[in-house]
Amino acid sequence: MSGQGSGGNVLAAICSFFIPGLGQLVQGRILAALLFFILVSGCYALAATVILIFMWVPGAILHLWSIVDAAKFKGGD
Repeated sequence: MSGQGSGGNVLAAICSFFIPGLGQLVQGRILAALLFFILVSGCYALAATVILIFMWVPGAILHLWSIVDAAKFKGGD
């Protein structure tokens, strides 16, 4: 992919908007994709319980971080 702000990064950010970590997967960063997906999904799953409803806050922050990370990624090429 090209550098920051390229069409690939915009596509990756859109992918991460719908599924956290998918943008990183599109960029070929498998570990980051797995971490974002597991952490955000875990927070949202815990927020679905009545007891830990406050967990949507860190989930939303991590989800937003996933989107921004995909948009600002600079390839190592």
